[in-house]
Amino acid sequence: MPDHASWLTLILAHAKDTLEHNAHLLGATIIGGEKPEWFSWEPIAASLLVMAIVLLFATRVRMRISGEQALIPEERLTLRTFTEAFMEYFYDLAKSVMGPERAKKYFPIVGGSALFVFFGNLMALMPGMPVATSNLNITFGSALVVFVLFNFYGLREQGLGYIKHLLGPAWYLAWLILPVEIISLMVRPITLAVRLMLNMAVDHLVLSIFLGLVAVLVPLPVMLLGVLVIVVQTLVFTLLTSIYIGLATEDEAH
Repeated sequence: MPDHASWLTLILAHAKDTLEHNAHLLGATIIGGEKPEWFSWEPIAASLLVMAIVLLFATRVRMRISGEQALIPEERLTLRTFTEAFMEYFYDLAKSVMGPERAKKYFPIVGGSALFVFFGNLMALMPGMPVATSNLNITFGSALVVFVLFNFYGLREQGLGYIKHLLGPAWYLAWLILPVEIISLMVRPITLAVRLMLNMAVDHLVLSIFLGLVAVLVPLPVMLLGVLVIVVQTLVFTLLTSIYIGLATEDEAH
């Protein structure tokens, strides 16, 4: 799906034109030559922007909860109370899927996924902002990180038992069960990526159309619907991440 126009598109296009113009004046060529048509710097820049926002957000929250103030609850909605409620909800979600012990152990990847997807989705409500999660390169990259990690966790926790369960309950059924299990594993990152990308791309496109038609009042219901889409897609991505990690690290003791 093509990227939507944003201020970042204009900045990158202007920077590219300026660089090519200066290189032409100097009689030089840009290192690496022409980029393929499918290549775009915008998804990379958008994802870096999201990571910068998450980093600033986390740094700000850490400063607010340091020292004696960490023990005193705040009465109104602030950055701290929002973060506590946000992370507590997704921790409870992970705990309900994989139990308290594993939820605490693997919450960095679960909570990190929730923050990245949430802020990446939230950019869809800001006119002119690039939406990182509406690009398949970004969503597939995020899903691929989850895919690599839950398989790594499974191998680390169960060893050869993780591979053995792919063969099925009986050895004589391995020839039938193994291909099905492998296909099931390979489909997981694809479904994670495509589901998130399509929902956010369509949501951003609809909002852009309404803003283009009538920029006052009329888009508000669409933006409220967009908030629902943002929350649901963050929940779905994080829930599936928790389920995949829980299944990969589950043993007979659980």
